[in-house]
Amino acid sequence: MAKDIPWYQAQLDEVELFEHAWKRQLPLLLKGPTGCGKTRFIEHMAAKLDRPLYTVACHDDLTAADLVGRHLIGDGETYWNDGPLTRAVREGAICYLDEVVEARKDTTVVLHPLSDDRRILPIERTGEQLKAPPEFMLVVSYNPGYQNLLKGMKPSTRQRFVSMQFNYPDKELEKTIVQKESGIDDEMATQLVQLANSLRILKDHDLEESASTRLLVYAGILIKDGFDPVRACRAAIVEPLSDEPETIDALMELVDASFL
Repeated sequence: MAKDIPWYQAQLDEVELFEHAWKRQLPLLLKGPTGCGKTRFIEHMAAKLDRPLYTVACHDDLTAADLVGRHLIGDGETYWNDGPLTRAVREGAICYLDEVVEARKDTTVVLHPLSDDRRILPIERTGEQLKAPPEFMLVVSYNPGYQNLLKGMKPSTRQRFVSMQFNYPDKELEKTIVQKESGIDDEMATQLVQLANSLRILKDHDLEESASTRLLVYAGILIKDGFDPVRACRAAIVEPLSDEPETIDALMELVDASFL
């Protein structure tokens, strides 16, 4: 068993579900908003199961070769270089594709034979066909709040995965997380969580995204280090949420009211 397991506070039965999915060689899809703990959860589970972890931050320019590998030239000769997905399959690791819907559609197709009962990774450029060992697990995530016609996950892909929904924790649990991660006291953690819930009411009205647990932790770290709480909240919570001066001013009114 791995010694250093990143701290993670479970919300429901996600740890048990992950363990069952890994044991039974099922691919897993995590759905949830930015900063709610999906990546920390994966890091926790990889360490708990003592498996290597390969994390890929997906983006518009991510190609199949970026995942699988490509031929490179060095010392006057051509050689094959495995991509993170291929290395994960070879090593029986966990491969985590964060925000998978950001990747090009032709890229995600390479996941299909790995995410059904075949559990194989064909490498067309070398003619190799890798069979995933029992320890290998494919995990992907995305934020449904960002879905649109161009960025949604195709049903033919989504229905290959066992899925779990993440959200921001309830107030008491979020307070515990913020305290644990930042080191601030109970009173300050309570104030930050109350502020976040006030800001989250504005979601879909004046803000594109909610104040995440991650941002609360950032604010807590600054405060713990001696930074003024109001200025810390502006830097760590308000400014990341908007670029509009009017919106920032309105959000700062909530911050000011929270620290009277």
